[in-house]
Amino acid sequence: MSEGGVHPLEPLSEDEIHQTVQVLREAGHTGEHHRFAAVTLAEPPKADVLGWVPGNGTDRRAVAYVVDRSTGKSATGVVSLTKSEVVSWDAADGHHMLLFEELFDAIGIVKADAGWQEALRRRGVEDFDGVQCDPWPAGNFDDPWAGKRVVRVVSYVRHDEHDNGYAHPIEGVVATVDTVERKVIDLVDVGNVPVPADCRNYHAGSVASFRDDLKTLDITQPDGPSFVVEGNEIRWQKWRFRVSMHPTDGLTLHTLTYRDGPKGEGEERSVLYRAALGEMVVPYGSTSAQHRWKNAFDSGELGLGRYPLLNSLELGCDCLGVIHYFDSPQVTDAGDTQLVKNAICLHEEDFSILWKHFDLETFVPEVRRSRRLVVSSIHTVGNYEYGFYWYLYQDGTIEMEVKLTGILQTQGVDGAAADPNAAVVSPGVAAPNHQHLFCFRLDLDVDGGPNTVYEMEAEPDPPGADNPYGNAFRSKATLLARESEARRDVDPFRGRHWRVVNPSRANRVGQPVSYRLLPGNSPLLLASPGSRIAERAAFARHNLWVTPFTEGETRAAGLPNLNPGGSGLPSFTAADRSIEDEDVVLWYTCGLIHVPRPEDFPVMPVERVGFLLQPHGFFDENPALDVPAPPHAEGHCHTTD
Repeated sequence: MSEGGVHPLEPLSEDEIHQTVQVLREAGHTGEHHRFAAVTLAEPPKADVLGWVPGNGTDRRAVAYVVDRSTGKSATGVVSLTKSEVVSWDAADGHHMLLFEELFDAIGIVKADAGWQEALRRRGVEDFDGVQCDPWPAGNFDDPWAGKRVVRVVSYVRHDEHDNGYAHPIEGVVATVDTVERKVIDLVDVGNVPVPADCRNYHAGSVASFRDDLKTLDITQPDGPSFVVEGNEIRWQKWRFRVSMHPTDGLTLHTLTYRDGPKGEGEERSVLYRAALGEMVVPYGSTSAQHRWKNAFDSGELGLGRYPLLNSLELGCDCLGVIHYFDSPQVTDAGDTQLVKNAICLHEEDFSILWKHFDLETFVPEVRRSRRLVVSSIHTVGNYEYGFYWYLYQDGTIEMEVKLTGILQTQGVDGAAADPNAAVVSPGVAAPNHQHLFCFRLDLDVDGGPNTVYEMEAEPDPPGADNPYGNAFRSKATLLARESEARRDVDPFRGRHWRVVNPSRANRVGQPVSYRLLPGNSPLLLASPGSRIAERAAFARHNLWVTPFTEGETRAAGLPNLNPGGSGLPSFTAADRSIEDEDVVLWYTCGLIHVPRPEDFPVMPVERVGFLLQPHGFFDENPALDVPAPPHAEGHCHTTD
């Protein structure tokens, strides 16, 4: 129960996951054919969480996403852990995310298929055990098997277990597997492009020599870190918040506040209630039979917050410094528990200067070093790695940065036949053009709300008597009053961004307090309007959507697995609700257009995308004035009087 010091947003323990599975089994809802896509905390209603105080027990609940392997039907079960009973059992209106059992089974099914074997023999491949098979979400393209649980499988040659299979794509062969019938129901076998022979490996044993001019760089904190951790609550500087790992949303921040005032004093002011990934999609831009259907929703279809996609992080490799790790208890498909050690990394970083001024009258500098708190996780989804990094700064800024690395999805090409929708990265190997689009669900509660959203952009003043030099411009604010008005796109030429204002509270100069969303790299979905992917990933057709907070509206594309489209944000906003002076949720999509480079192969250097949430009039002055200079800088970068 959520009693005493157990907060209602504390993640489920291994025992609670086991209890959830047992309650559903004993109630007769699950049997030998049922598998568990995920079991996670059923977060209580927002009002209950915000009103909770230690000692007031709440009904602690878990939610289980279940798939019947014998029928392919999905169901959602909610279990009261407090009462050890089933609260609800509902057939899902759609397909839950793919089971890893389905994906692994598909590999064996394909390798045993005579048609697939013959297709590989025609390409000179005889060692089927040495073939790497990658199962993919099948999407929904009105195929004859629409509505069934299916995956598509593409293949690569590996010369040994450490060989990079993506250097040897088997082009033109795609097997579609019905995961319920457990058989190949469609086989694409087109063309006969030779399998590229060159090995392009990246592991340490394949590198001829290493740089020898890197000197030791140590990060030490002899007094320990400045943060305090209790359960899943973190306190650092003036920040206080909670962190968790969600099976689809991934790394999640909860109930984030900033204490405005001296240490131990001042008001604890809310900034946001919950911030996490609302969906992501990786649409490929190739027209070839092997790649045109690749539009993976790595969050909703595959569950990037689940084991084994969720990485166990290693000190000195994934994280550096004085680290606190959070483990993530998980459920396996079979209903057992699996603890992912070191799933979330927490540490501090020096981050250049925080603020500085050199007084030209006194020739005295004042400088402060910036320190930021880093909360991160890394996820391996097939060929790609995604690192999610939440940064908190001493001036009240919040940053999300996604780091993309891993290996390109590849295709075999004849040297004489260039593909206009791909880029050659190695002899005989190309990588299709594609996008990575991340939609973040940001439930802001600026000073407790209710809030109103304004679109802000610079607007030049017209030339004339009031603007004789033609240099004047002003900041233009446009109220977004309804959902239909809040489907907005980035305009970097005008510095467009969005302010979330609390109109009932003013700062020292009489302005309503606010936080602003500053876009980063923000391409829109390039697929044609009316295409199936444009319907399924409708959230990515705009950079910003705003909705009033509604329990249950959490996924930007609904349940995307095999969904034909129209779910999520299009259905949420169909009623065109008021968002003025409401508890608002911002849905922001950032990402990149990836036209591959030879430098991205055989393994890709990190690319970065993200955004900032920054105070705008939330404070009366620079909130980082009270950050002291480092002790070793006494007398060198600040006055001593």
